[in-house]
Amino acid sequence: MMHLASRLNGIKASASADISLRVRGLRAKGRDIIDLGIGQPDFDTPAHIVEAAAKAGRDGQTRYPPTQGTLVLREAVSAKFARDNDLAYHVSEILISNGAKQVIFNALMATLEPGDEVLLCAPHFDSYASMVRVLGGVPVLLAVHERDGFILRPEGLAMGITERTRWLFLNSPGNPTGAVYQASDYQALLPILEARPTVQVLSDEIYEHIIFDGLKAVSFAAACPGLKERTLTVNGASKAYAMTGFRIGYGGGPAPLMKAMMVVQSQICSGACSLAQAATVAALEGPQDFVERARQAYERRRDLVVQSIEALPGISLKKPSGAFYALLSVAQMALIDKGGDDRAVAAFFLNQAGVATVPGHVYGLSPFLRLSLAASEEKIAEALERMRKAIDNSS
Repeated sequence: MMHLASRLNGIKASASADISLRVRGLRAKGRDIIDLGIGQPDFDTPAHIVEAAAKAGRDGQTRYPPTQGTLVLREAVSAKFARDNDLAYHVSEILISNGAKQVIFNALMATLEPGDEVLLCAPHFDSYASMVRVLGGVPVLLAVHERDGFILRPEGLAMGITERTRWLFLNSPGNPTGAVYQASDYQALLPILEARPTVQVLSDEIYEHIIFDGLKAVSFAAACPGLKERTLTVNGASKAYAMTGFRIGYGGGPAPLMKAMMVVQSQICSGACSLAQAATVAALEGPQDFVERARQAYERRRDLVVQSIEALPGISLKKPSGAFYALLSVAQMALIDKGGDDRAVAAFFLNQAGVATVPGHVYGLSPFLRLSLAASEEKIAEALERMRKAIDNSS
């Protein structure tokens, strides 16, 4: 029998990817399924970005790219950080990777020793904990509360931080909550972090352009400049520009960390796809009107869900301020009263309503469901109506 490494014990494939695989299987059997589980923009990549990739191929940009990323893309990322985030990162402080996930994995591999602790706000993007575990670290869940808009408060941080803490992960706008941190929220954490100089901060800002109600995304390193030298700012092209398949993520941080992360990347995959890097230059330096049109569409969809949720008995929602998710509380549903959990609720909606969602337990918080807004308003409205009918028919 094939021997598998013990480091994989308890590690599963991405929850949203697993749901989508299940959806494809059901559709192949003739089921009509609305997939609100996957976190992927439903818009086509803007034409000028696709053309930039094609032109790069025609121009012969098909050789191995530099491990750290092409200079032209790192310059574009540096300009983007200055323009959008009020952050100054030299090109030597920037790494281009195969998606934001790899940026995070590189950072953890470069810094974690067995038993080191990484603080995660529950609920959190499920891959964070898996990456920590597979590298021998210990994910420590910090309680964040719906009443606080799922924002980490100082008392929550103080309860989890120890001598073994190496990283604090922050994600704004957040997946799966849609929580958006303001500068004051970050600054409230400063006294605790300043007292622990060995703790680094990973600020995942991949959804920064998907933000609602007139709010503006704030980078942790800009709000807390005194901690910039121990902060890794993570971003990428996937969400804002509908470029998930291009697999380009990037990070900005202190030069010693970025150098170590580049060493890791050089031994895993070398550099990111040269054609995708050229496309990302076009995305960052080209017209930004698509980004705003998509943001407006997501906000309309968010409003649709907020307005419609009252018709679903036993379900409530803390209005998300960003990203393209709605985290539904199902605590009052009859299934929960009868001893079920959010996995049972997700299975109920998949089987009885033909609607795929992701149960909250995979993000470290139950009983909730994550519903993706990366679908048309018509599909979202139909999904919510199917869910309402399924609840009514089960009464």
